[in-house]
Amino acid sequence: MRVKAFVLCGGKGKRLRPLTYYFQKVMIPIGSSQKPLLEYILALLKKHGINEVTLLAGYKHEQIENYFGDGSKIGMKLSIVVDDPNLGGTGGAVINAYRRGEAEGYDHILIYYGDILSNTNLSEMLKHHVSTNADLTLAISQGYRVEVGVVDLDGTWIRGVREKPMINLNVGIGILAVKAKVLELLDQMVREAGGRSVDLMGDLLPRLLEGGGRLAAYIVKGVWYDVGSVDRYEKLDPSLVKKIEEHLGWV
Repeated sequence: MRVKAFVLCGGKGKRLRPLTYYFQKVMIPIGSSQKPLLEYILALLKKHGINEVTLLAGYKHEQIENYFGDGSKIGMKLSIVVDDPNLGGTGGAVINAYRRGEAEGYDHILIYYGDILSNTNLSEMLKHHVSTNADLTLAISQGYRVEVGVVDLDGTWIRGVREKPMINLNVGIGILAVKAKVLELLDQMVREAGGRSVDLMGDLLPRLLEGGGRLAAYIVKGVWYDVGSVDRYEKLDPSLVKKIEEHLGWV
């Protein structure tokens, strides 16, 4: 089984401004080590045996190239595909790489959103993906902590207040595995869109479901964190970063 990873590094990172006036969004420094976010992602992929990675980038992509090069310094094989402005959305970014032959010869593609810090067991996830014969497997976290206080009402009266509660939701965390042949359908969708943006979560998953595709969930047991806004970046808990660094063998 040959697996390649596509890491979504495109976009201007508007929610991370003013940081992204200076940094490419996957190059923002994380933790006490101040390593780029992308270095955490690549280390996780490598730990789970995925050494061939295509980085789908656009804005300030030169920062990624200058830091990581071809990946040989970290024992990986990296290629960078610069986003085509005529192919919008996450689906368009993936298809831009697909049309350039980046998926040729691979059985499965692991797609990883570039603003996600995680210690997800990607080996287990891929094993689950293959054993279920799923067309697409989505990493799911059970439960989501709301970042604000939630008020319980009875008409006009407040009956209770819960500060940042954990609510019972199944949340996609921005990591998915697809059979390489699924990209043929995505390519068709991008052509049908005629220049409109195509989204992996909002467009591809519903289309697969409508067509009778097999979509599996992999329940994440580890930690994950979306670093995609200044507020989230500022609130990043050092203890969570430490858990991820321990998983990577950095501490």
